[in-house]
Amino acid sequence: MDRAELSITVHRTGDEAVLRLAGEIDMLTAGQLATVVNEVLADPPPRIVLDMAGVTFCDSQGLGTLVVLSRKASHAQSLLVLSNVGDFLLRVLDITGLRSALMIRNETAP
Repeated sequence: MDRAELSITVHRTGDEAVLRLAGEIDMLTAGQLATVVNEVLADPPPRIVLDMAGVTFCDSQGLGTLVVLSRKASHAQSLLVLSNVGDFLLRVLDITGLRSALMIRNETAP
């Protein structure tokens, strides 16, 4: 079995930090995502955007991490937003009931 990979690039502007994610968010990479978001929260912008366009997989550990990070951001007076969420992940969020727990902003949505 190959080791799951998650690539994260951070681009910070005045009022937001955009984290472009590529790869898998699972039990092996969720800690990496949490570390990067926590580093951004050390000096929290009003908005943290997780660009999920490159995410190919997300397991229960990844989902839990997204919810925890959303709450942490909220406590830091920041808003965690998921953008470019793929259909597979939207379905998982619907099935698990977590869609309402996360802020989702898809540019393709009406």
